[in-house]
Amino acid sequence: MLTKTIVCVVMETILKQIKQILVIAVLMLGTVHAIAQARHPTTTLVKHSPASIQLTEFTHLAAQANVTFIFPKGFKEIKAPDNEDFSFDYAMEIPGKDFEIWFQIKPEKEDWASYEHAASTQSTQLANPDSLYNSTATAQAIAFTGDKSFFVRVIPADVLARYHADAGKSYLLSLLDLPATKHYKYALLITLQKNHTGNILAVCFTNEKGPEFFKNIDKASNCLKFKP
Repeated sequence: MLTKTIVCVVMETILKQIKQILVIAVLMLGTVHAIAQARHPTTTLVKHSPASIQLTEFTHLAAQANVTFIFPKGFKEIKAPDNEDFSFDYAMEIPGKDFEIWFQIKPEKEDWASYEHAASTQSTQLANPDSLYNSTATAQAIAFTGDKSFFVRVIPADVLARYHADAGKSYLLSLLDLPATKHYKYALLITLQKNHTGNILAVCFTNEKGPEFFKNIDKASNCLKFKP
């Protein structure tokens, strides 16, 4: 009987010691966590750089044309030209390289509303909005080159499918020596169109037409496309 009493006393003492050890361990962990937070206050707060006004407006415009935009790795935003000669919505470059891209997006929703209204009332004859991408791209190419001596290629159907587009063309340009285009020598203009939805126009600038130019284009080749 005495033995059982001794065992109970010993067990009770051991349990009290275990509880004390656990309490001390919890307090120590809390102290270590507090010290870590004091030394590294940013570890629990991840700060993201806010989008620029230009990018915010561009992504909003892209959404109106049912276009997605993912900023490509290795590029840096630059100010897009917006003047009487050249008006674009967004621009970016590869730092340290003679390479940059200008983007222009045209939603068709309002144009189609006007076109269908005119067709129903027969009040006036408007051009089909789906056909405007071609004349717009040609006019832009002439503004860059000063004439029509540029190479035009229809974009193949399998490439159009990658961008969920219905039509498109590419224009290889030899540029006028202009301050507005930073005296770049060459450009590849690409236009994509999706019926009843919108148009995408991208102009890639370079001073050399070698393999590096097309590698740089490939780095940005998936940043813009129409939604399925």
